[in-house]
Amino acid sequence: MRAVVQGLDTYESWNRYLRIEGEHQDRKLVNRTVQWIRDEFAAAAKRHARPGTARLVRIDTQRSDPRQAEIPTLEEFANDNGLAGFSEAEQLEHFIARYGRQSTRQNRRSRLIAKQLAALDWLEQLVAEPPRQDDPVDAWLHPDLAGHLKSARIKTLKQLADRINGLGHQWSSAIPAIGRTKAARIVDWLRLHAPSTGLPIGVHAGIPRKRLDKSILDKVVAPVTAVVPLEKLIIPAELDGRAGEYRQPGSRCRIPADDDREAIVFWLRSKSGNHTVMDGMAEEAPGAEIRGISPLAQRLTHTQRAYWKEAERFMLWAVVLRKKALSSMNVQDCEAYVAFLESPSPAEQWCGPRSRERWSPLWRPFEGPLSFSARRQTIVILKNLYRFLEENQYLSTNPWSEIRLPRSEPAVVESRSFTPVQWRYLEQQLDLLPPTSVFRRLRVAMRLFYETGLPLNEALDARVGQIRISDSEADGEITAKAPHFGNSAGSNPERQASAAGIAVSSRLGKELSDYLQSRGLHPDIAHPGNRHVYVLGKGTDAGQRAPWSPEHIIHPDLAAGISANTLYLQIKAFFKECAQAIAPLDAEAAKRFAAAGTQWLRRTHDMRRREATLHDAGETAT
Repeated sequence: MRAVVQGLDTYESWNRYLRIEGEHQDRKLVNRTVQWIRDEFAAAAKRHARPGTARLVRIDTQRSDPRQAEIPTLEEFANDNGLAGFSEAEQLEHFIARYGRQSTRQNRRSRLIAKQLAALDWLEQLVAEPPRQDDPVDAWLHPDLAGHLKSARIKTLKQLADRINGLGHQWSSAIPAIGRTKAARIVDWLRLHAPSTGLPIGVHAGIPRKRLDKSILDKVVAPVTAVVPLEKLIIPAELDGRAGEYRQPGSRCRIPADDDREAIVFWLRSKSGNHTVMDGMAEEAPGAEIRGISPLAQRLTHTQRAYWKEAERFMLWAVVLRKKALSSMNVQDCEAYVAFLESPSPAEQWCGPRSRERWSPLWRPFEGPLSFSARRQTIVILKNLYRFLEENQYLSTNPWSEIRLPRSEPAVVESRSFTPVQWRYLEQQLDLLPPTSVFRRLRVAMRLFYETGLPLNEALDARVGQIRISDSEADGEITAKAPHFGNSAGSNPERQASAAGIAVSSRLGKELSDYLQSRGLHPDIAHPGNRHVYVLGKGTDAGQRAPWSPEHIIHPDLAAGISANTLYLQIKAFFKECAQAIAPLDAEAAKRFAAAGTQWLRRTHDMRRREATLHDAGETAT
């Protein structure tokens, strides 16, 4: 800003101080950025009761005198005012009388520049401060760049650093308009300011994944007492189970386990038909240092992995949240854990996308609230764990034996779902919507929720490359063989998409194809160019409907996704309109529509799956 104030060309100032290598040069962007900086300075001055300074920093010294551009040359002035026959001295006298002396104008501009530089000096002392980890990204990065990060739900510097450390070299690949050069500059900037933010960026962030040594990834997350994978968990001595409230004396115990983590390993051994697998594990990590479960996970059976996941979750909850050892759990603790599974909180500490690998600081043990069937399975597995520990006299009691296994979904779930008649009405209303871009998206989103039961965040993260047309489903019909999207952690997203994917009916597949074409994309779902395209994308017809919109809205990234708030509010508005339309005919349905949200669509899907399962079971029995 000092360069701009003192007369250096604005474009040249940008190239010298703000330009990112390889960035497209756009004079509109340059001018918009300079104006943004002026506005930020003015706002800071106003907060400190300096309205005069606020006005001062907004003045463009290059355009401070609106008459400057209109001042003609002396010859032009003489010709335009009938002074061509006068002497030069007479012409100059008339010229000064009209426009003033040049020195006066220069002095006035010099004084203005001096005042602006003094204001910048004052503002530097007032506003300049080191970055902090909770600062919003738009406080330090250009608004356009910050906008792209916010579209990916990155709002603070800490969230930005967590993503970089959590995903590594390809952290920006799914964020529109942030290529390798910009991503590298952001990483360099965060590293430069790590002393003030307390956000170190790991060396793995600058190395492509295929060239990364596994030992480097193992060091990304340091051992700590927090929500981390079991092999990274530091269990305080008082919580490791050696002195657990329900521990049996070592002389009576039938398994050579000194603490709860070792006891889990021996329990896992009992689930393997090949004991040499777990024997080898114990040899590689003997005694109290058994932490080698994850590195050897590929040698576990499917059953062992499922059991290990539930034991890991329960131990993390017990140690980190409950501050108790597994061998000190009582019935009340078990009941509290079952309640916790319905809504693991705080969500940012316990829940994350299933694609986050175990080396990543973004790994979380849960993906979100567990479904009814998943909670039931958890109880079954933990009952088995504690029964094993009691039978082998590691524990004197089994608190899970008093936890009743739920037999059916709670009634409240059914009350928050749509009946077949209500869903047909919703579909009719969807078909009546105008063929605009956002309403096309709404139709696809509603039917995607209904057919798959995906949570809101998974539907927003879904890519076209994950979609497959199900061979086992007729149009609009969900069978008991429909895919189940439960909780998992540490899986590879590419492998996940190819192995399972998101199965939809042929009817929804056709609608999605039409929707892709309306966005200017290839209509073939399987086309390679659609692989990483978000299923639910930004509106593409703002130029026709609202031509005054900003450029990034009129011409959006065709592959980009949308925010959860955008879709949620659109669905809520649709339900509200349906409620108003049906109120004169069915007051009860109107009440339900007015209260409904995206969760209702998931519940409706679950109800249909359960009914299909019961129907198939009845046919089998017959």
